[in-house]
Amino acid sequence: MKHRKILFVCTGNTCRSPMAEAVAKQEMKRRGIRWYRVASAGISASDGNTMSESSMQVMNEAHIPYTSAFAARKLTRAMLEEAFAVICMTEEQRCALGDLPNATSFYALCGREIPDPYGKGVEAYRVTLRLIRECMPRILEVCCPPLGGKKED
Repeated sequence: MKHRKILFVCTGNTCRSPMAEAVAKQEMKRRGIRWYRVASAGISASDGNTMSESSMQVMNEAHIPYTSAFAARKLTRAMLEEAFAVICMTEEQRCALGDLPNATSFYALCGREIPDPYGKGVEAYRVTLRLIRECMPRILEVCCPPLGGKKED
């Protein structure tokens, strides 16, 4: 069976979307969700940039695993088309993608935007991570329904 892909999108793919990707992977593993894959990209990303030091710091504090080889990726049309769900950090980012039927936002799903901590202190990154973690159960509930209507083994 082909895996469905969930794509988290932010601006530079160095802070919010990599944190959301890591949180989703951890929560999917905990829940035994296996027929979905998670990735991230940035609308204005520079391919190959590393994850921000503060993002890594707060994920380490929260014991959220991530790949140290993470490299930012610029969002492409192909990524959008292959994704089952595209989840933007803000409604403004979702609108920038146009009328994609598979695109939504944290605001649409959870009633809150995920603020950009870029250039701010580590506490802003902690707040961003906390908001992502609080929203993730709802996001997975909506975006990762059991395939075939059955609970995944």
